[in-house]
This record gives sequence, structure tokens and C-alpha cells, in this order.
Amino acid sequence: MGIIGWIVLGLLAGLIAKAVMPGNDPGGIVVTILLGIVGALIGGFLAGSLLGRDVNDSFFDLATWVSAIVGALIVLALYRVVAGGRYARR
Repeated sequence: MGIIGWIVLGLLAGLIAKAVMPGNDPGGIVVTILLGIVGALIGGFLAGSLLGRDVNDSFFDLATWVSAIVGALIVLALYRVVAGGRYARR
């Protein structure tokens, strides 16, 4: 699965992460989707390097989806901590 596949998967993972972690995010849905793309790429990299899983084989593999969604959730949570504090001070 190439970089385009991970971007498409990241779009979907960002939407799923937003559904799992609802709330008022600074930046809105567009930023959440972009964070999903970053999270999917990071999740895929971490699953490949730390767990030894090959998540690049298939778009419809469960390990690919789980790593992308977990990565998107982590990036979204970090974004809320960093940008949420800055956003609340204004």
C-alpha cells in the first residue's frame, strides 16, 4: 500500500477518531482530518517498526486500520493538549 493509500486511510481514520473523541476542537473538522492523515502515517510506521507487523500489504487488513485509527487518536489527543491550552487562553 503506497502513500496515497495511507492518505485515504488517514482521511477515514480522522473521521473515526473524531467520532470516538467528540468535542470542540480548535481548527474544526478539516484540521481533524489532516491530523488523521498524520496519525495514520505515524501509526503505520510504529506498527511496522515496533510490533513487526507488515501493515503495508493490504488496504482492508485489520492491522492496517487499527494502527491508523490508534495513530489518529494519539495525534488528536496530543493536538487537543497542545492547541487546546493555547486556544483557551485567547
